[in-house]
Amino acid sequence: MKKVNTLNLVFCALFAALTAVLSQFAIPIGPVPINLATMSLFIAGAVLGSKLGGLSQLVYVLLGAAGLPVFSEFSGGLQIIAGPTGGYIIGYIATAWIVGFITEHYGRNVLQLIIAMVMGLSVCLFMGTIWFMGVTKMGLWQSLSLCVFPFLIGDALKIAASIAVVPQLSKIFGRIKTGQNV
Repeated sequence: MKKVNTLNLVFCALFAALTAVLSQFAIPIGPVPINLATMSLFIAGAVLGSKLGGLSQLVYVLLGAAGLPVFSEFSGGLQIIAGPTGGYIIGYIATAWIVGFITEHYGRNVLQLIIAMVMGLSVCLFMGTIWFMGVTKMGLWQSLSLCVFPFLIGDALKIAASIAVVPQLSKIFGRIKTGQNV
């Protein structure tokens, strides 16, 4: 049992690191940059499940809050969490958890993965947009125009890419957990 617990910690650290790396592939288009971080959330939830997927993103958020430059454009610190994009970053935890919860309970076929990832992303966008509105005092339409609408096509592509890798990664992680050759 201890081996599995250690592996779980390693898997969480791996996905926290993956989120940090994918956050750096960013295009600053306004107050919220386009980046690849959400792919890590989708994959972490689908492969690790709700608890470990969510934990991996909690680790990521805590590392960034502590000042490590893991957020987009190598930023970090509580000022980022308290800033306009903080709600999206905190939403990473919920996204990974929701994707994991849905896939744990309903399976990992393509349709179930699409539903899980869309639901997880929807919660992240909701949390982030509400936070953004509170920090910037902008209205709903302006906030959606800046923080949601420009990202939808890219988010759909990230969901498709994530769905493409989840089956293989699930097999690999399953083999590692059971001690089989990868």
